Amino acid sequence: MPFSDDDAAFMRQALAEAEAAAAHADVPIGALVVRQGQIIGRGHNRREADGDPTAHAEMLAIRQAAQALGHWRLEDCTLYCTLEPCCMCAGAMVLARLPRLVYAALDPKAGAAGSVVDLLHHPQLNHTVHVERGLFAEEAAEQLRAFFRRLRAEGQR
Repeated sequence: MPFSDDDAAFMRQALAEAEAAAAHADVPIGALVVRQGQIIGRGHNRREADGDPTAHAEMLAIRQAAQALGHWRLEDCTLYCTLEPCCMCAGAMVLARLPRLVYAALDPKAGAAGSVVDLLHHPQLNHTVHVERGLFAEEAAEQLRAFFRRLRAEGQR
């Protein structure tokens, strides 16, 4: 299924969120939660900045969206993310009853939306998330490669 112009515009904003993460030395991953064409949650990785292992872009965007809605169910929402979610973030999407995820790049090391595991379609869970992948995948992957090249050049990782 082709992506819409709105999907492209929202993913571009998620890529900008990812740049904000890199600006404070966090892995450049960005996420948005959108409902009825409006952004109701946004986030970028803040694990290093906050010293919090749960401060993933998706988790921050989900929390902000739930707060904006005044409840935990993210029905009628789409989450846009620049990297395939990990198990923690995919689990939060299931628990939030998120209907749709659009992500850019695959994560072959920790992806939980089909790469390593597929938590979003696990038959024993009470909710599944419709997943669309690959929108601006190369741009997102290049953000990550450039970030880690820079860290290695600086001798940090």
